[in-house]
Amino acid sequence: MTIDLNVAQYSRGGGGTHPSHPLFLCLHGWGSNEMELADLMRQIAPYNDFASLRGPIRLARGDAYSPGAFAWFGERIPFGEDLDRDAYEMALSIDRWVTNNLPNEREVVPLGFAQGGLLAVHLLRVNPKRYRAVISLSGYIAPGIVPGTAPADGLIERYNIPVFYTYGKNDDVVPKYELFAAQAWLNEHTWLTTKSYHALDHNVSLEELADLREWLLGHDITSGVL
Repeated sequence: MTIDLNVAQYSRGGGGTHPSHPLFLCLHGWGSNEMELADLMRQIAPYNDFASLRGPIRLARGDAYSPGAFAWFGERIPFGEDLDRDAYEMALSIDRWVTNNLPNEREVVPLGFAQGGLLAVHLLRVNPKRYRAVISLSGYIAPGIVPGTAPADGLIERYNIPVFYTYGKNDDVVPKYELFAAQAWLNEHTWLTTKSYHALDHNVSLEELADLREWLLGHDITSGVL
């Protein structure tokens, strides 16, 4: 079963203004919406295209200034077998959206925060050859205990996919053991760059964004121009 993802916010030109650069696929966190990471892209990579997707679960209605609050999963931090199944189903839906809406030759870099960070990584666990690199900010991973819910785990390592994974040392939402588990799994399966930040809670910081911009430049994903 896959879920229809009906709302996406694109960068200027419908995501086709800078076709020679990778396109960022933005996946927001719990209680946010597609506009938040779209705004963040102006600080990270203003000369790259992006498509920012809206999670299918509505948590709160919006107003004239915001479309409201949304999520990818019903619980803020789901666990165990339910997370395996939900992550697989949602990653398949996002991967299908990419197939249906982006040119096959376009390089795609998933960028997610928290729930979105989990899904950015899980896209590799269902279709690793499609994605140029992955960015997970304050994300975590599905445990992979339900057979078939991470079908490409045995293939990821051969692609040597660059991953940028960071989190705050004072994160009060994602348990530390989940952050450490994600870090260990990514170190085993990907070309990982990781860092944690003092005094940062479940959020992003200017230092973190500066490190991300440097990483993007080093991997020839952005031009480095702001």
